[in-house]
Amino acid sequence: MTAIKLTGTLVLIGAGKMGGAMLEGWLAGGVDAARVTVMEPAPSEALLALQGRYGFRLNPDAATITNAEVILIAVKPQVMDEVLPPVAGVVRPGALVLSVVAGKTIAGIARHFAEGVAIIRTIPNTPAAVGRGITAMTASPDVTPAQARLAETLLSAIGEVVTVADESLIDAATAVSGSGPAYVFYLTECLAAAGEKQGLPPDVATRLARATVAGAGELMRATGTAAATLRQNVTSPKGTTYAALQVLMAGNGLQPLLDEAVAAACARSRELAS
Repeated sequence: MTAIKLTGTLVLIGAGKMGGAMLEGWLAGGVDAARVTVMEPAPSEALLALQGRYGFRLNPDAATITNAEVILIAVKPQVMDEVLPPVAGVVRPGALVLSVVAGKTIAGIARHFAEGVAIIRTIPNTPAAVGRGITAMTASPDVTPAQARLAETLLSAIGEVVTVADESLIDAATAVSGSGPAYVFYLTECLAAAGEKQGLPPDVATRLARATVAGAGELMRATGTAAATLRQNVTSPKGTTYAALQVLMAGNGLQPLLDEAVAAACARSRELAS
């Protein structure tokens, strides 16, 4: 990842799986630990070990936090409203608030802070835990180009980053990438089950399905080749793959099913936003 240079304090609120993964990536990438403050009421053994190694501040009195440059919120949505007030008081106009809290809108975040605080709302996904996530982000009008670049650099600790200009598109991003890993996991389950129905032992079917899905994903990532091209490359005329794709690409096949699933997830994301 690109080197992160901070002029003030980076405050991480919440160091669970997502926040912890980002923190580890920042520190490994050379962030000055003296400029990092972590607020985590239930620190894990891994977090304590990381703190012992790097020496960042852990759970100080919020009133002692000075020169906050970035406040990254990585808590569960149901506790955000109770954990922000103690920190919000030390955040000055011109600071950047970066949220990875699912379902919390820019307006919902802004009400905790002084007017003029720049806010970026994001939706990462679970492969972030292994550095293979992708995060969609959208910014309030107060965000400067420099702050947007800093946010992208911070988020790149857990994978790729894309920007959407309109906050309403975060719901669509949630439906595609935020919820998307579950679709892939279910596809893997279904592929293994289909193999069992053709006589494969369950353990063999599962290994074949898992390795196939993981390998195909890595092939797309490593080559950058379009998915359609890779599909065409592996499909011999009138061969076995061709026969399967006649089912999957039929008018009532996979595409309309995914259209319906993504639309349902997008609608639910809008309902939950606050």
